[in-house]
Amino acid sequence: MAEDAYLSDRPKSRSPRPLVALIPFLRPYRRVLVAAMLALLAASGSMLALPIALKGLIDRGMAAGSAETINGYFIAFLGVAVLFGVFAALRFYIVTWLGERVVADLRAAVYQRVIRMDPQFFEVTRTGEVLSRLTTDTTLVQSIAGVGLSIALRSSINLVGSLVLLAITNLKLLLLILVAIPVVIVPLIVLGRRLRKLSRSSQDRIADTSGLAGETLNAIQTVQAFTLEELHGRRYAGAVEDSFDVAVTRTRVRAWLTAVSTMLVFGAITLVLWFGAHQVLAGRMTGGELGQFLLLAVYAGIAAASLSEMWSEVQRAAGAMERLVELLHATPAIVAPAAPTPLPAVQPGQPAGRIEFDHVRFSYPSRPDSAALEDFSLSIEPGETIAFVGPSGAGKTTTFQLLLRFYDPQQGRILIDGVDVAQAEPGAIRQRIGLVPQDTVLFGASARENIRYGRPGASDAEVEAAAQAAAADEFIRRLPEGYETFLGERGARLSGGQRQRIAIARAILKNPPILLLDEATSALDAESERAVQHALEGLMSTRTTIIIAHRLATVLKADRIVVMDQGRIVAMGPHAELVASNPLYARLAALQFTDFIAPAVATDR
Repeated sequence: MAEDAYLSDRPKSRSPRPLVALIPFLRPYRRVLVAAMLALLAASGSMLALPIALKGLIDRGMAAGSAETINGYFIAFLGVAVLFGVFAALRFYIVTWLGERVVADLRAAVYQRVIRMDPQFFEVTRTGEVLSRLTTDTTLVQSIAGVGLSIALRSSINLVGSLVLLAITNLKLLLLILVAIPVVIVPLIVLGRRLRKLSRSSQDRIADTSGLAGETLNAIQTVQAFTLEELHGRRYAGAVEDSFDVAVTRTRVRAWLTAVSTMLVFGAITLVLWFGAHQVLAGRMTGGELGQFLLLAVYAGIAAASLSEMWSEVQRAAGAMERLVELLHATPAIVAPAAPTPLPAVQPGQPAGRIEFDHVRFSYPSRPDSAALEDFSLSIEPGETIAFVGPSGAGKTTTFQLLLRFYDPQQGRILIDGVDVAQAEPGAIRQRIGLVPQDTVLFGASARENIRYGRPGASDAEVEAAAQAAAADEFIRRLPEGYETFLGERGARLSGGQRQRIAIARAILKNPPILLLDEATSALDAESERAVQHALEGLMSTRTTIIIAHRLATVLKADRIVVMDQGRIVAMGPHAELVASNPLYARLAALQFTDFIAPAVATDR
C-alpha cells in the first residue's frame, strides 16, 4: 500500500475550494465573526466617507472662500480618521483572534484524527510528513484565516464601496474602469493557478526535509555509530536545496503576479484619470468631483492590488488546507462497528480473559502474498500462561498485533471472553490488555507520569507501589528529582533495563485481565530479572498471560509452550515434552538454553 492510498486519493483542486473546509471550524464562532464584520463595515464606511468630505471641501469650502466652512470640513476629517482608527484596530484584533482560534481547533482536529489511525497508515506515512502538515501547513492556513481574511474582507468591501461611489460620481469614468477590469483580471488568474501548483509543491518539499530530519534525529546514535553524519548531511542538504529551488520559482511567479497586477491596476487608473481631467476641462465635472473620483480610484486600485496579492496567499493557504483535509478525511482500516458488541464485565477476584484464535489467516498489507499466520487456531483459558517460541518471522508478534486489533485477519476470528474482537469497540479491547513491548517507549515526561500512562487516574501512592513491584522504585528515587525527574525524549536518561522496568510498572498499574509480554525482561540484569520475574508471577497469577520470550525462567513456568514456525503451530506442550518430541524446539532450546537442557539432549541421544 502506498502513502497515496491514504493521502492523495482525491483529485487536486485548482480553486480555493479546499478553504471551504474551514467553515465547520468557523461555525462555533459565528458571533465573533459577526462582530468582526460590523467593525469592518464601520472602518470601511469611515474610510469611504473621506472622499465625500474631500469633494465638499473643494466645491463648497474652497470655492466659497469660507474659513469657517473649511475648518468644519477638517474637523470632520479628524473625526472620521479617529473612527477609522478605532474600528480598524477592533477589526484587526477580532479577526486575528478568530484566526488563531480556528487554526488551534484545526490543529487539534487533525491531531485527534492522526493518533486514531491504524498501523497501516504509519507503515506508509512518514512522521515528518504529518508533523509538517500540523505545523507549516496550519501556519499558512492561519495567515489567511486571521490577518489575511481581514485584509481580503476589507479590500473587498473597499473595492465594492469605491465602485458604487465612483458610479454615483461619474458613470462614464466607471464604465471605462469596468472595461479595463478583464484586462487586469485574466493575467492574474493565469499566474494564480501557476502559483497554486508551486505552493503545494513547495509544501511537499518542506515535508520531505522534515521527514528526513525526523528520521535521522530519531536514530542519531545509529547514524553516529556508523559515521554516517556526512551522508545524512548531504541527503538533507539535497532535500533543502530542492525545497529552495521550488520556493525560488514560487517567489518568482509571485513577484511577477505582484508586478503585473500593480502595473495593470494603476495603468488603468492613470488612463481613467486622464479621461477625467479632460472632463473637468470640458466643464462636465467639478474639481471636487474629480478629487473625490481620484481618491476613490486610489482606494479601488489599492483594494484590487491587495486582493491580487492576497490571491497568491489564498492559493498557498488552499494548497495547505488541501493537505490538511487529506489528513482530516483519512479513514483508518480498523474502526468500531456501528453497534459494537460489549465485552462481559470482569468479576473481581475471578480469572478473566479467555482468548480464542479460530482458523486465523493474516498477511500484512505491505506483504499480501506472504502469510504471517496460516490456519492458526488456539484456545487460551482465563488465568492461563502461554509462551510463544519460534524462529524470527514465525508470527509470534503478529498474534499480539491482532489481539490488540491493530489489524484484522483476512480469514478466521479472534475472540476475547467470547466476543469477536472485530465486533467490539477497539478501545474496549485494548483496555483489557496490558502490553510490555520489547522496544520500550517512554514519553518526554517525568518518571511518575510515564508510569501513570498505565492508568491516568492512578494516585501517586499507586504509581509508587507499581514501581516497587517492578523493581523500579530504587533507581527512580536515586534520580535527581526522584519520581518528578524528566526522563528525556524517549527515556534517553535511562538505561535499557531501567526503561523496561518503567514499562513493566506501567502494565502492573493498569492491572488488566490480559497481559502480553514481548521479551519483557530481555534488558534486565540477572538480579533485576529475578525481582521483576517475582513481580510478574504475582501479576500473572490472576490473569491470562501470553509471553514471547527466550528467557529460561519465563518459558519453564508457562502452563503451555506453543512452538510456531512460518505462521503455524507446529507443537504444543510443557518444556520437557517438547525437547524430547519436537526437533525445532529442541534446536531452539539448545541454542538459547544450552546449559540447562544439555543433559536432556544427551539423554535423548
